Amino acid sequence: MNVKSMLAVAAVAAAGMAAMGVASADQFRSLYAPIAPPQSIDLGKAELGKKLFFDPRLSKSGFISCNSCHNLSRGGSDNLSTSIGDKWQQGPINSPTVLNSSLNLAQFWDGRAADLKEQAGGPIANPAEMAFSHTLAIDVLESIPAYVREFKLVFKKDKIDIDQVTEAIAEFEKTLVTPNSRFDQWLLGKTDALTKDELAGYRLFNESGCVACHNGPNLGGNSFQKMGVVEPYKGNMPDGRAAVTGKDADRFNFKVPTLRNVELTYPYFHDGAANTLTEAVDIMGRLQLGKRFTKEENDQIVAFLKTLTGDQPQFMLPILPPSSDQTPRPKPFN
Repeated sequence: MNVKSMLAVAAVAAAGMAAMGVASADQFRSLYAPIAPPQSIDLGKAELGKKLFFDPRLSKSGFISCNSCHNLSRGGSDNLSTSIGDKWQQGPINSPTVLNSSLNLAQFWDGRAADLKEQAGGPIANPAEMAFSHTLAIDVLESIPAYVREFKLVFKKDKIDIDQVTEAIAEFEKTLVTPNSRFDQWLLGKTDALTKDELAGYRLFNESGCVACHNGPNLGGNSFQKMGVVEPYKGNMPDGRAAVTGKDADRFNFKVPTLRNVELTYPYFHDGAANTLTEAVDIMGRLQLGKRFTKEENDQIVAFLKTLTGDQPQFMLPILPPSSDQTPRPKPFN
């Protein structure tokens, strides 16, 4: 959906509400869908991917893992404005949550990775993140006998390659969905799942046009939109989608973030500049919709957003196989 279409949806929503006089909570149900439990998961690949997700030996320092920036005990993010990389480097952009990321149309804020598998290989070789190389990562894995056996069991191949590594990590990440939020319970017919204020926030969310970008099962993640439609955004503004497409029209366009579990994934926006949901709602209302929410309206929308927190993934932490004498030792300070 482009900016013109987004504003058109917002206008239609507002006109519809005005014509009705009273917003119907059920009117917009069809624009959303409950989060479903993970489907068709290869358990062997997912279990191997879980180990790799938590294994810091895939980084040059031997200290940073996927879970460092996508902490599964903290909503799948790191709660930092921008992430910390190798040698304490400051990352250029906010780390998006990995929870429900399989529902996104693409990965990274600029959408440069088509899917989770393509995304998984990026941080390993990024000098500002895990600062390794795919070749060195494979050397480490092949030096660990238990990994060699597990890769062979899962992939039926004698040699480990980066394609297997990223496929396994992606398979694990597909399991990281968060069903059974109170909003999902309401969508599925539990009429008392939301309070009066939360329902009022839901109506405002739709009436004001937030739904134009934050819709579908993930309440986002399914389109790219310009940051600063009505008013320009004054924070850090990388090129966004234009860095991928090379089109000037895509400058300052970012993947719309999911609102699932949003109360856990502060700070907000691509630059992590909004520290609270209250601040984020205020900024998005003014910049994207030309709407200045009252304190009561803001409180109600925030109350609704907190109903989007679902059941967090539950699993046993993996016990990582020990390095062998041949495993290259990390060099975090070199």
